[in-house]
Amino acid sequence: MKPINMTKIWEKYKGLWVAMRDNHSRTVVGSGKTLKEALAEANKKGYKDPIVAHMPLKLYPMIGGIL
Repeated sequence: MKPINMTKIWEKYKGLWVAMRDNHSRTVVGSGKTLKEALAEANKKGYKDPIVAHMPLKLYPMIGGIL
């Protein structure tokens, strides 16, 4: 499986929680300042078990996938 570039999502949702349709998609179905808000928005749209992630305010360089 190829890695997914999350840069565009990060740029739009810095500092927020995002709920995505599935783990192979970059389709955001909910977002919010809290995990609860992001899940509530996704659930309202009919997504009962989205993939969630917190977008940090700042990106830090990574080497070999280890921070």
